[in-house]
Amino acid sequence: MFLFMFISTICLSATADVCPCDDAELCLPIQQERDFEVFVFDVGGNAWRSYNWSIVTTVAAFGKYDPDLMCYAHSKGARVVLKGDVSLAQIVDPGNRTAWITEKVNQAKTQFMDGLNIDIEQAVEAGSPEYHALTALVKESTEAFHREIPGSQVSFDVAWSPNCIDKRCYDYVAIAELCDLLFVMSYDEQSQILGDCIAMANAPVSQTIKGYYQYLDLKIDPKKLVMGVPWYGYDYPCLNLSQEGVCSIEKVPFRGAPCSDAAGKQKTYNWIMKQVNSSMTGRLWDQQQQAPYFNYEDQKGQIHQVWYDDPDSICLKANLVKTKGLRGIGMWNGNILNYIDEAAQQQTTMMWNALVQC
Repeated sequence: MFLFMFISTICLSATADVCPCDDAELCLPIQQERDFEVFVFDVGGNAWRSYNWSIVTTVAAFGKYDPDLMCYAHSKGARVVLKGDVSLAQIVDPGNRTAWITEKVNQAKTQFMDGLNIDIEQAVEAGSPEYHALTALVKESTEAFHREIPGSQVSFDVAWSPNCIDKRCYDYVAIAELCDLLFVMSYDEQSQILGDCIAMANAPVSQTIKGYYQYLDLKIDPKKLVMGVPWYGYDYPCLNLSQEGVCSIEKVPFRGAPCSDAAGKQKTYNWIMKQVNSSMTGRLWDQQQQAPYFNYEDQKGQIHQVWYDDPDSICLKANLVKTKGLRGIGMWNGNILNYIDEAAQQQTTMMWNALVQC
């Protein structure tokens, strides 16, 4: 059934679409390689019109297909790549795997896109059928895209560390060799809290940097690594706030850990910048984690602690990109800054600049 569904999709979309751009040349795939990647995830809407296109090189389109985004990105020499996500249990079968890859290549062709971003974050045991199927998926996807779309790019999203984070025990060395780049998701680093159940930074600087050294220790080429930083934070309701400012949080287990950041809620940088101004404490800085945070009281009298990243904390990480010669930097996600209010324009500009001008 799975194979039949994919083949049906391929047959229905086999006819190439008409180029939606005013200039037909903008529908040609981007083939130029940039020395430095600025990799942007876009989840839909029109925020992309306000991105800093002077630095953007790749957009991973995770929202509804937008031909205007594709045309504009191509006019700036930037790639637009598809999202790739599939159940690993399904693609253990080679036929299903081939069908999935063929469908993605066909979709990229009909939408005049430039590659694939494989975003699979499923738990996998080392040596399992899924483990080998994932590696094969990356190999075969890269080969197919490179063959069918000249200059195309295949990337793979990995956790902040290769040490089986969230039980994602992948063959990181092989995957890095088989695709064009790894986007290292250096965020959600409290997805498994094994110590005290307390609010902490989303991506502490020392922990984040440690993850990159672990990738480099595996002899993965630094030119295969793109640093991902968060443009969001976590809002934690405090069960108790100690005199030292430690916020105890609810125990929400995740993949074997007793606590996780699921005790909080993700908040955009836009929301955070508005909330911090009316908070109890204003912006505070934790020297150990090298991250900003603040406390506020909600309408019900509940104390919250919010941890996030801003240009100061991002710059501390972005410096590693330069010193270790990594492939580039990017963020999750480009949509969640405030591009509308003039009062927030400086904040937005500083977040973009922090990627490349620290």
